[in-house]
Amino acid sequence: MEHHVTLTEMLDARERRALRQRELLARYQMPMVCFTMNIPGPVKNNALIRQGFELGKQYLKEQLDSLKIQPACFTETSEPTGNEAYYLIDRDYLLVKEITCGIEDIAPLGRLFDMDVLKPNGEKAERQELGLSPRPCLICGKPAAACARSRAHKVEELQEKSWDILAQAVEEEDAALAARLACRALLYEVCTTPKPGLVDREGNGSHQDMDIFTFMDSASALWPYFESCTRIGRQTASQRAGDTFGQIRFAGRRAEAAMFSATKGVNTHKGAIFSMGILCAALGRLSRDQWKCPDRVLDECKAMARGLIARDFAGLTEENAVTMGQKLYLRHQITGVRGQMEAGLPAVRDVGLPVLKEGIARGLSVNDAGCGALLALITAAADTNL
Repeated sequence: MEHHVTLTEMLDARERRALRQRELLARYQMPMVCFTMNIPGPVKNNALIRQGFELGKQYLKEQLDSLKIQPACFTETSEPTGNEAYYLIDRDYLLVKEITCGIEDIAPLGRLFDMDVLKPNGEKAERQELGLSPRPCLICGKPAAACARSRAHKVEELQEKSWDILAQAVEEEDAALAARLACRALLYEVCTTPKPGLVDREGNGSHQDMDIFTFMDSASALWPYFESCTRIGRQTASQRAGDTFGQIRFAGRRAEAAMFSATKGVNTHKGAIFSMGILCAALGRLSRDQWKCPDRVLDECKAMARGLIARDFAGLTEENAVTMGQKLYLRHQITGVRGQMEAGLPAVRDVGLPVLKEGIARGLSVNDAGCGALLALITAAADTNL
């Protein structure tokens, strides 16, 4: 159950924050960033707020890293009264303020960030010192401080707007990350060398109609699809897993068309469109902290694909079978990638991923560990395409 903070708790938290600030400034004698979230209403911390806070930390780290700025000290707290992060930065306070204002002014998540910059003497740096306008109100866009003083908007209205901003921002970031990981996986796969008979960095293998650049063109064209699947997963997370699968099928057909357009009719990633689409949708159905647990992700894939073989192969006969996969299912009961997905990708869970991890742990390069994983998968998976 979410904790509803009282006025007394918030006042106590403010005192503790001021004490931390004084102690850190006395110790380091340099500008400080104190990052908190501006969340209206009695709920100041939950899973969604924490995700928004983590994004704020990510944005600040990216900006500091780009300028090769390493904080002299970083510390954070997470309490029912909110999340707090403290950065001591040995640079001119106006430079630091310019960085934080740039983050606060990004639309729309930055409007929920409070990245106060304190000078070494404890004074607060103001936006006006940079010639910047006051921060706008979430609802009407007028100066936020004036709206707050006059209580121009109901708390419920501000809460609803804040939750919408948080949910949309987290969804966008997660979808972009999932798409980036999926595309990187496709590029890693084609670049892993040697793969006898297959396209790799050294040649086309047994293929005359494609090369490594064909795969790169295809992977690039599939980015929007992977992002879309993740979004669909997030938007249908409260529904049955099978409902999510049904929603991504049309997106998959569009992705195939995008692939064929990019490759001039060559089938490079049809299987990946199927499997990676389900995987991205599964990621969308889960919170990002669950992404690091392969079993949890693969269990979600399994739930999404439940009953897939029975549905796809219903009424199949030798007369109406078209694809090689359909024919092999009729003759030898080989279920291919559908069977793998409906079982929760056991070849990945029990063979490919453990071998890949073991190789990396032994100091192999990503390429050589990938070659080992491929050989292991060959022994474990029965499929119509190596």
